[in-house]
Amino acid sequence: MVFEFFGDKKKVIIAMAHIGALPGSPNYDPKGGVSKLIDDVMEDIRALQEGGVDAIMFGNENDRPYELKAPPEGIAAMTAIVQAAKAELKIPFGVNYLWDPTASVAIGAATGASFVREIFTGVFASDMGIWAPDCATPARLRAKLGRTDMKMLFNINAEFAHSLDQRPIELRAKSAVFSSLADAILVSGPLTGQPVDQSGLRKVCEAVPDVPVFANTGVNKDNVTDILSCASGVVIGTHFKYEGNTWNKVEPARVKRFMDVVRAIR
Repeated sequence: MVFEFFGDKKKVIIAMAHIGALPGSPNYDPKGGVSKLIDDVMEDIRALQEGGVDAIMFGNENDRPYELKAPPEGIAAMTAIVQAAKAELKIPFGVNYLWDPTASVAIGAATGASFVREIFTGVFASDMGIWAPDCATPARLRAKLGRTDMKMLFNINAEFAHSLDQRPIELRAKSAVFSSLADAILVSGPLTGQPVDQSGLRKVCEAVPDVPVFANTGVNKDNVTDILSCASGVVIGTHFKYEGNTWNKVEPARVKRFMDVVRAIR
């Protein structure tokens, strides 16, 4: 069992529901407003659920260029969108406000999410500058809000960034579990949609055998069998989009083809 809210499902598939650019972001559409953002993400949710994924994760990938601290207007909009869209959900959901772990926990707690994902630990040189997340603040917020049941998924090698920590990835994973109470470890490729290093993924799985490990980027129907031979599950967004383009809508046929492969191996 991965987490209780997945029941007896093994090798779980968490699909991304990419919300359009939020208010305050350069690509925000003021004419469509928040109501259009809700309509768009609900269309993707329907395609993902009908395709048979195990969970949905709301993310603000369209808020480029990214910020390390979420602005108030972004937090408010994402909370409203998730709260509205969750009425469509029949499966567990999580949230991730890039790249702010405290905002992610706050939104997740307010909307009843089962999990949140973020960069909680480490130090990175990134496109957003020097990146030094503070794990203690979101962890304490989760406790204060009475949501210790909401799992914190630690992405330990951030996209768009290079870790300044010279320890091998498997030691960083083990340390995050020991010192920062990670509920799960996520291993990413260098960019959104880019595959993880499978040798590194296997080392992490071996280092933290009692904690779920997920491949966080670049999973597709051709590599998912190898990835799930060691990982507890995957987070997948880009492969489900038309033409495999991160910024396109979800293509229902892609979701169904992928889940056919997953059903055959679990």
